[in-house]
Amino acid sequence: MQIVSCPSCGAEVKFRSHASVMAVCEYCGTSVLKDADAVKDLGKMSSVLEDYSPIQIGTAGVLGGRHFTVVGRIQLKYDAGLWNEWYLLYDDGATAWLGDSSGMFTITTERQVEGPLPAFEQLAPGRNVPIGGEYYTAAEIRTADCIGGQGELPFKVGQGWQAKVADFRRGATFLTLDYSDSPRPVVYTGLAVTLDSLQCQLLRDDDQIQRSAGRYRGKLDALDCPSCGSPIKYLPGMTAHLVCPACQAQVDAASPKAQVLAAGERVATVATTLELGAQAKLNNQDYTAIGVMRRADDEGTQWTEYLLYAPRAGFSWLVETDEGWWRANVMPEWPQFGGPSGQDVMVDKSPFRKLYEYGARVTFAAGAFNWRVQVGDQCHVAEFSSGQVRLAVETTDAEMTWSRSTPVPVDQLRAWFGEQFHGRAPAPGAPFQHQRYQSVAKKFIMVMLAINAVPLLANFSRTWALSALGALALYLPAVFLDSYDDSKK
Repeated sequence: MQIVSCPSCGAEVKFRSHASVMAVCEYCGTSVLKDADAVKDLGKMSSVLEDYSPIQIGTAGVLGGRHFTVVGRIQLKYDAGLWNEWYLLYDDGATAWLGDSSGMFTITTERQVEGPLPAFEQLAPGRNVPIGGEYYTAAEIRTADCIGGQGELPFKVGQGWQAKVADFRRGATFLTLDYSDSPRPVVYTGLAVTLDSLQCQLLRDDDQIQRSAGRYRGKLDALDCPSCGSPIKYLPGMTAHLVCPACQAQVDAASPKAQVLAAGERVATVATTLELGAQAKLNNQDYTAIGVMRRADDEGTQWTEYLLYAPRAGFSWLVETDEGWWRANVMPEWPQFGGPSGQDVMVDKSPFRKLYEYGARVTFAAGAFNWRVQVGDQCHVAEFSSGQVRLAVETTDAEMTWSRSTPVPVDQLRAWFGEQFHGRAPAPGAPFQHQRYQSVAKKFIMVMLAINAVPLLANFSRTWALSALGALALYLPAVFLDSYDDSKK
């Protein structure tokens, strides 16, 4: 360990790792650059925003039998959210990074890779890229601004410093390409983890968070919409992006003073089966409905999604359709494509058959979210099934995510939410059927009728019968195929 004096205030600044080149003075916020035997004042570093992460400088844990300590962090903000990168120092002197985003954690270490690597501009979510002899799937591509820092860091950062990063997945393996300082990226590999699996100690508890932020982590609070004055319930530090239920204004609550990102228009109250703020105990965890959005597919079918949050369990979703309810969670380990068709996927050696693909568009949103959401947001969805379990992969221009969902009976929802649940029994049939074969048949029939429009006008009596037989020949097999699909689920 090397101890130097802060050039600005004279306080002690500790460098625990020989790889650290700068540190942020905890007393005055000055960025201190270690240069040979001297130190330089790089100016003030912004304080990190209170984000209610349980991790702090000094948190310790174990990974693979190796002990580590958190010695620094940078806080990064991009157009859809913010996250922390915690700098770890192992007892043997090695270093790593602990990514901390919306309650999900990954640990990565630098890895030397030979051969060509893709250019940042060539990347897109869902694209498979060869890296180090293995193919990885691009999950997220983003450019973020450094908005704050603490402790010691292995490179020089400050105001205006940008991170250009791309995250990739392959099963449980996590990989990051960092283009921040060079067209050829630095490669980091690792895996998704939980704080329990890391046996973390010296985490911040609720009392510490209360003293630093003035309120409990995970406790609903409310602020007045800066646009129309209506109250918006949210989770300080966990849900920074708000949509006013009254005027649909987008509000950024990540900064000390809430700011309007985009003004909206007042909308009529949208009735939902679960109201914002509804509470339930699921698997011994206290969940609260904090956000609600409606989406529609290409055919106009609409459904409602409720974002739930529990302080110790994180985020979860309830999805309400005309035919039933599902509970969904983001998958930390991604499926792998395989099977005879090449389009099916495997999870724990179990095959999931591809059902259908469609576009989804947000038609309404209200409440608090852990990413920025607005009406008009679009994504491409592909769904897979194995028995009663569904997988869905959603892809946008910047991100790709996988989720797993299982059906939930209405009686179970009533037991969870009691009088807060205003639902009704689902319509007959399996949940959320898209009738994909019938949909395709209808499109072919419309094309056929368009082609035969002139003959129909010229000789209606004879051509009509032939067109009707052709339509039945297309539609009846489609009905049979959809029924056959339903019987296998």
